[in-house]
Amino acid sequence: QVQFVESGGGLVQPGGSLRLSCAASGFTLSTYAMSWYRQAPGKQREMVAAISSAGGSTNYADSVKGRFTISRDNAKNTVYLQMNSLKPEDTAVYYCNARWVDFGSWGQGTQVTVSS
Repeated sequence: QVQFVESGGGLVQPGGSLRLSCAASGFTLSTYAMSWYRQAPGKQREMVAAISSAGGSTNYADSVKGRFTISRDNAKNTVYLQMNSLKPEDTAVYYCNARWVDFGSWGQGTQVTVSS
């Protein structure tokens, strides 16, 4: 079955960096555009970054543009999110999933907390 395992979150001070990883299984990753999403307490889940199936095209939410970078390694079935210049408002649980397809499955996410 389709599975996503996110990792790499943690507690970081404002201005710090983290690199998130998402290990995908149960489908051919290289076939699908992928996205990172986040959900903060009391808020709806939002997409923060997306990448095309081969990695040649990326898109970002305005709130993270210039600070976050999405990438992928299809040979390793893994999608990454490099997060720099983190702000307190980036605090959320981060998830990865396919961008345009609903697999009906979400991982447990990884918690990112930005606080001094």
